[in-house]
Amino acid sequence: MIIARSPLRVSLGGGGTDLKSYYSEHGGFLIAGAISKYVYTTLHETFWHEMIIKYSKMEKVESIDDIEHPIIREALKLVGIKNINIEITSMADIPAGTGLGSSGSFTTALLQILHTYKKGIIHPRDLAEEACKIEIDILKEPIGKQDQYKDGYVNAYPLKVAEDTLVELEENLLMFFTGYSRSASAILKDQDDKSKKNDADMIENLHFVKDLGYKSKDALQNGNLDEFAHLMDVHWQQKKQRSKGMSNEQINVWYDEAMKNGALGGKLIGAGGGGFLMFYAKDKHALRQTMRKAGLKEVRFSFDFSGTKVIVS
Repeated sequence: MIIARSPLRVSLGGGGTDLKSYYSEHGGFLIAGAISKYVYTTLHETFWHEMIIKYSKMEKVESIDDIEHPIIREALKLVGIKNINIEITSMADIPAGTGLGSSGSFTTALLQILHTYKKGIIHPRDLAEEACKIEIDILKEPIGKQDQYKDGYVNAYPLKVAEDTLVELEENLLMFFTGYSRSASAILKDQDDKSKKNDADMIENLHFVKDLGYKSKDALQNGNLDEFAHLMDVHWQQKKQRSKGMSNEQINVWYDEAMKNGALGGKLIGAGGGGFLMFYAKDKHALRQTMRKAGLKEVRFSFDFSGTKVIVS
C-alpha cells in the first residue's frame, strides 16, 4: 500500500496572472500558501486482471485507455505504468471546486504514488512540471500555475516573512465555506479568451492585480498585516470586475457583513463563483459570530511547509 498526500492552498496575492494567456506576454506574479488540508491518493496491487479506480465514482477497466477520469488516465500513461492489476483511490479534506487548488493537489499526489510504485524518486519541481503537462498541455484546461507548472520559466521562492508575522497571519486568517462549488475552468475560460484577444480591460485588470501582488509581498515581508488586509479587499473589488460569474448577490452580502463585523479585508479564494471566503480579522470573535449567524461553516487551518509527500509506502 502506498499513500501520498498533497496540501491544498490559499492564494494570498496576484491570483489570475498565472494563466499562460497573460504571463506569456506580460509575466505573472502571485503569492500562495499551502495549508493543512490535504488531498490523499492510495495505490495497491490486487489479484484481479483489471484496474479499480475510486474517486467520486468507481471505475473497473481492463485497459488504461478505457479510464474515464482524464487525469488518472494521462498520469498512468506519462509515468509509463503498464500493470493494470492495481487499485487507485482518492479522497480529500475539502470538496473539489472550492478554490483551494484541489485539481493540482490531486494530480501531484497521484504522480507521487505512481513514481513511488515504479521505485522512482522525483524532485518537487519535476513533479510540478509533470502535473502541469497533464492538466494544461495534454488536457488543455484553462488553469493557472499556482499549483504546478510546465512550459515557461517559474521562479518559486519563499517570502522573507518574520516568524512573528507568520504566526499572526496564521492566527488571523479565517476561512468560511459559502456552500457553493463551481468549475474553475468555466470561470477561467472567459478570462483566458479575453486575454488571448488582448482585451484592454482584462489586461489592465490583471496588470493592476499583479501590482497588488507585489505590494502584498512587501506588506508581508515588512510585517504590515493591516496593509496586507487592505490589499486583499482592493484585490477582491478588482477581481469581481473580471467576470459576472465571479461573485453573486449572496456572497456580496456575506462579504459586506464580514467587513462591518471584524474583518479588515478579504476575498473569495480561487477562480471565483463559490468556494471559500477568506478574511484577515481584526476582531475574530465578532467575525466568527457574524459568519456563524449567516450559516457559514468555518474551516480552521495552519500553513503547511512539507508539500507533496508519501506518508505510507
